[in-house]
Amino acid sequence: MITIVDYQMGNLRSVSKAIQRVGEETLITSDPGEIASAEKLILPGVGGFKDAIAELNRRDLANPIRDFIDSGRPFLGICLGLQMLFDSSEEGGQHEGLGIIPGEVVRFPADPALKVPHMGWNQVQITQPTPLMQGIEPGTHFYFVHSYYVKPTDRSVVAIEADYGAPFCAAIWRNNLHATQFHPEKSQGNGMKLLKNFVSLDAPGG
Repeated sequence: MITIVDYQMGNLRSVSKAIQRVGEETLITSDPGEIASAEKLILPGVGGFKDAIAELNRRDLANPIRDFIDSGRPFLGICLGLQMLFDSSEEGGQHEGLGIIPGEVVRFPADPALKVPHMGWNQVQITQPTPLMQGIEPGTHFYFVHSYYVKPTDRSVVAIEADYGAPFCAAIWRNNLHATQFHPEKSQGNGMKLLKNFVSLDAPGG
């Protein structure tokens, strides 16, 4: 069973359907107890950082998410679900994140040659062999929709990079914590492979 965090700002149905397509059942919930007891957890996200963090805090979900990650069980953040793991974001001012990964969320710099948001397919490069990319060729393409990107303080957590005017972090990996800037649920075959790899991860004691 894969638990998906519901805070009214994620593309919950498409993530749930994608997980079901790779052979696993899902539970969509905003209940802190169900999140705390989950076997594997996905934090999706679409929208603005400020409102998303406010909703997590209003629903008392921030600490259960932190505790889940600390427990060593498999966790996947998607898009805004990646960005909220960081210390802060400059989107709409300065706002505190969950503080799980040191670093900040910044906007793509102004460039007449580039449209912001960065939207569509982009090629990625694997910078460390994350378990989520097993069986997926380097240089493959995933689907992105974002105006901001993460800048980890510790470069060792960067698992995947893409280029949009300059290289940026497209995914992170630290122990049981996995998170992508791109949307695997919108990335067709390779996205399904990535989600299948997540579903197949062993939990502690598994």
